[in-house]
Amino acid sequence: MDDHKIRNMEEFARVSGISRPTLSKYFQDSESVRPTTRARIEAALDRFDYTPNIYAMNQNRRLTKNVGIVVPYLADPFFAEIARRIERRCIEAGFSPTLFSAHGDPRIEGEILDTLRSIRPAGILMAPLGRLSDRAMIERFCRDVPTVLFDSNLRTLGEAFIGSDNASFVEQAIDYLCRDGGRPWFFGMRTPANPNANKRRDAYVAAMRRRGLEPEVVEIEGEGWEFERIGYEGATALLADGGLPGDAVLCSNDRLAIGLLSAAFNHGVAVGRTKPGALRVASMDDHPVARFTCPALTTAAHDYDAVAGESVATLIRVIESGGRLPRRTERLIPARLVIRASA
Repeated sequence: MDDHKIRNMEEFARVSGISRPTLSKYFQDSESVRPTTRARIEAALDRFDYTPNIYAMNQNRRLTKNVGIVVPYLADPFFAEIARRIERRCIEAGFSPTLFSAHGDPRIEGEILDTLRSIRPAGILMAPLGRLSDRAMIERFCRDVPTVLFDSNLRTLGEAFIGSDNASFVEQAIDYLCRDGGRPWFFGMRTPANPNANKRRDAYVAAMRRRGLEPEVVEIEGEGWEFERIGYEGATALLADGGLPGDAVLCSNDRLAIGLLSAAFNHGVAVGRTKPGALRVASMDDHPVARFTCPALTTAAHDYDAVAGESVATLIRVIESGGRLPRRTERLIPARLVIRASA
């Protein structure tokens, strides 16, 4: 007998060389696997002295079809798109997903978690509001319900976090904008709704300084999730008060960039990489309509499929491991620069 104490099914699968789905099938009904496989599993059980968490397995068996998906603001095209892909992945894996939107309101976010706790799902995938979230409340929830966070990371909470690498968004965009000797300025919100905005601003400052360039951050007023309006009003105010700081700009997200494009059009400011002296506009996210703006928006794109697929696969691992992983994991997925006519 091996003296090492196996803590969960994931670890048992690793040391025994038998897949988690096969082990789950055996523990639910030992007669459902082939005799040779059953013999291997039982020999491994003897060798490693592993006793599965029957209570957790029974909970999961009753609840494996129900998964919650929580996003901060479903009207935001990024969250609509990533939620759509996560839903599809859940359905393909045999789960029944239910989608919730917090509407940017921490009170609603808390009510959603109370509702989810009451229906006892197998697990949830959550993109929290971030700085507005009630961290203590989410921490309590994560102790009760297997949880994987995506997009917005609350350190130490949940079994895992999967998100986009904001530094890679900024690095690729800045590298492109600086190729011709330009010095791009940064266009963002003073009080952003999504915590990734601050990471992007800080990454911009660091990227510029690495290149020996002085960063210039312009943070406009505005709160909430109406980014197109906020971007339009902020850019309009800049244009009316002495003009823009330079001829190349990196916007914090595509929705702010769309507002800036509209303001530039209204003030007769030419935008595009093929017009001498025109404003070059780049951004981040690859909003579903970014390719249809005028001109089409250059942007660093999320890998939607990778984020959705890894999030769902990780939650399945959590569920199959009895609701816990040996340690919390984090994975950041790089962006992909999409060059279009705006820059």
